[in-house]
Amino acid sequence: MREYLPNMKRELIHKIFNPDGAITEADVLEVFRFQYENNFIYKAFTDSLGIVPEYVNASRDIPFLPVSFFKTHRVATTSFQEESVFESSGTTGSVNSRHFIRSLAVYKQSYTKCFRQFYGPPEEWCIIGLLPSYLERSNSSLVVMVNDWIAMSAHPESGFYLNEYAKLKETLELLEQSKQKTLLIGVSFALLDFAEKYPLALQSTIIMETGGMKGRRQEMIREELHAVLKEQLQVDAIHSEYGMTELLSQAYSRGSGLFFCPPWMKILLREEDDPLHITGAAEVTATRPASGLINVIDLANLYSCSFIATDDAGRLYDNGSFEVVGRRDNSDLRGCSLMVL
Repeated sequence: MREYLPNMKRELIHKIFNPDGAITEADVLEVFRFQYENNFIYKAFTDSLGIVPEYVNASRDIPFLPVSFFKTHRVATTSFQEESVFESSGTTGSVNSRHFIRSLAVYKQSYTKCFRQFYGPPEEWCIIGLLPSYLERSNSSLVVMVNDWIAMSAHPESGFYLNEYAKLKETLELLEQSKQKTLLIGVSFALLDFAEKYPLALQSTIIMETGGMKGRRQEMIREELHAVLKEQLQVDAIHSEYGMTELLSQAYSRGSGLFFCPPWMKILLREEDDPLHITGAAEVTATRPASGLINVIDLANLYSCSFIATDDAGRLYDNGSFEVVGRRDNSDLRGCSLMVL
């Protein structure tokens, strides 16, 4: 395999987080060829499909690695000593995914630029994390991201809350009194526990759920979850994050479960019975979205794999936005998943 060149790294990272606009097909294809040449697992997978890289001329021609490979293999582009290993939460008895991270700085660029795109400067926010099940582990990518958001916000009330629901209620009430912009990001079961015990009327606070009941409560469809939280906390919409251990980027919904990606991330769909048949936003009409299983292009995954076939089922719209409507039959329950709508 080709030796990794430092100047290639700088050039690709600059293209991925290009401040001037969305990534181009040429950028995507460059990352594909870089990973094919420098990722043993991805090369073997591509070759097993009989795909010749020279004939891959568009995103829809690129092979997408099943997300399950992160459970069974070290998915790494180039040879490196990892700075960190992110691990999925999973369920009791399940095999967790492991994402070997060459550069935490790349991950930080991704979630920082993404936050600024969707919510503006973190310095303007008070950021509160309600992530008890994630804080119980030391290798959660979500905790790393939220912890850094908290540090960047520099607000004295920013921080994590475990089971301190009474204190969280008092903090939110004080923040509301000062009309401080606040982001409360939490796992679904904790947000429900808090909202049911301490109903509030929030006007300056955004509630963002990351999904997942972690076996603590009965699973709910997203619409039902959002309806309960909106009623108990008196907010107009519930925001959502679409992310996973195997990705270094996230998509966000500002309500109604409709997600949008940052420029270096893109959603395609594949047919369950024909996984090589790919549908992109360009093939979708304004009046009829496409349905299928979600494939993700995440160029921030430069040193693992940027082309991931997830087990999530979704709908894709012509503007590139998407919905998550369930999971493929027989796939593992995941920390950020919801039941079929």
